[in-house]
Amino acid sequence: MDYYTLGSIILTIAVLIGYINHRFIHLQATIALMLASLLISLLLIVLQHSGVTTLSTQAVEWIRRTHFQHFLLKGILSFLLFAGSLTIDFTALRQQKWEIGILASLTTIASTLIVGVLLFYLLPLIGIYLPILYCLLFGALISPTDPIAVLATFKKLGVSKRLQTCVAGESLFNDGVGIVIFITLFQLTFMNKNISLSTVSLLFLKQAVGGLAYGVLLGMFTRYLIKSVQDHAIIILVTLGMVSGGYSLALWLGISGPLAMVVLGISTGKVLRYPTQTALSSSVYIFWEVIDEVLNFVLFLLIGFEMMLISVNSTHLVAMLLTVPLVLAVRLITVAVPIKLISLKRAQDPYTIAILTWGGLRGGLALALALTLPLSSEFNIILSMTYAVVAFSVIVQGLTITPLARLSQRIASSRL
Repeated sequence: MDYYTLGSIILTIAVLIGYINHRFIHLQATIALMLASLLISLLLIVLQHSGVTTLSTQAVEWIRRTHFQHFLLKGILSFLLFAGSLTIDFTALRQQKWEIGILASLTTIASTLIVGVLLFYLLPLIGIYLPILYCLLFGALISPTDPIAVLATFKKLGVSKRLQTCVAGESLFNDGVGIVIFITLFQLTFMNKNISLSTVSLLFLKQAVGGLAYGVLLGMFTRYLIKSVQDHAIIILVTLGMVSGGYSLALWLGISGPLAMVVLGISTGKVLRYPTQTALSSSVYIFWEVIDEVLNFVLFLLIGFEMMLISVNSTHLVAMLLTVPLVLAVRLITVAVPIKLISLKRAQDPYTIAILTWGGLRGGLALALALTLPLSSEFNIILSMTYAVVAFSVIVQGLTITPLARLSQRIASSRL
């Protein structure tokens, strides 16, 4: 089967599930897609164990051919990050720069270290021995949040713009920071680089600072191009070219493409809000909203199907059950400490810590990073633990965040 046919099948399945959900079930679309693909995966696994191997074997081969990690990291991630950051209000973002900056950087770094160290000491208790760098790699890939489903729920419930901006800003920037940390640790682990503070610092600074600076330059050039034309089709093509070409160039330069795309999206969104551009901006927003929806449909469908590639034994199952509460507990600690300190100077919305903790979903990025690791026994356990956290966060946390968001909204309204 060629890639066009495979892509057509995946897109058709995603659209059918999305339509059925919208028409009859009314779950958040990304959650419904992942649930449906998980159920299909379970059915195929049951059929395989029942002796009906042809269909399940073919399905596994199809999923392998999607090359999920390349599809996300070198394909759709740039478009998703740009589309997500395009709608962020720069003024609101600047007002919450401390909350977002600390959560996206220090919280992500602290979470990486705490999760990694705790796993290094806890996993041997159940008979699993992971080197410390592998544990830190897991901490780096699981720490960035991906609250796509939660943001959609917040918009429907009318949750305060302040809280929406905080959640969106953190998730977009910590995706980039998390990838930078992961790449740094990956190079130290697998590329025979000497481990020293200066080496780690240089690798991190090249990725992070380089990506941010490159994003600013790309944003300035994009703003100039947009302001020089008055045609919505040309503006859409400019944004497409800047995202695809800009991301590819960032990867070639060895700097953080994800961070660059976030900065580019915020910068482009700012210029589209200028009074001279408002007549043209609506078509650009609609275009990128459709791109975002389509790519997320396909992404979450594939996340569910990836379950067919995971080999789980009893020891792995225990590790998976251990990892979910561990990651949640670390998320709570690394969010609560900075938010409590910031709240001494600035008032926060009700249940901010709870919403940031429970609404900090993990998604396709964590899974894609796990799949980039070399095949080994360590790879199998890390992939299993990653999938457990992703599945739990998208399904359980994603389905239960609504009552918490409603409670926050009610309390905030009563204080007015």
